[in-house]
Amino acid sequence: QLQLVQSGGGLVQPGGSLRLSCAASGFSLDGYAVGWFRQALGRDDEGVLCIISMNDRTYCADSVKSRFTISRDNAKNTVYLQMSSLKPEDTAVYTCAAHRYNTMYYYLVSQREYLYWSQGTQVTVSS
Repeated sequence: QLQLVQSGGGLVQPGGSLRLSCAASGFSLDGYAVGWFRQALGRDDEGVLCIISMNDRTYCADSVKSRFTISRDNAKNTVYLQMSSLKPEDTAVYTCAAHRYNTMYYYLVSQREYLYWSQGTQVTVSS
């Protein structure tokens, strides 16, 4: 079965760090751009939070780029989202997704074009 399997969410105190993992099962992430999204209750869709292109270029939204880092380990067929200096407003369900568009605007690809989505995981930042 072709799917993305996510891990690493949970409860963390403000100022803490957390790493999310997004592993592919049944296919190789090499050749895919992989992005992270989040959805919090009562908040508008932020679009892609961070994304790594198939050529390993990276982009993160202004709201998180000083605190979040995205990376890829092809040997483990996994993409990571390292989150630091977490704030209560980072509380959300985080989801990873993959698309195959090889474009300099890889970070602007519509969510409708993503082929695979993970199950989502809750990240709660609270003392």
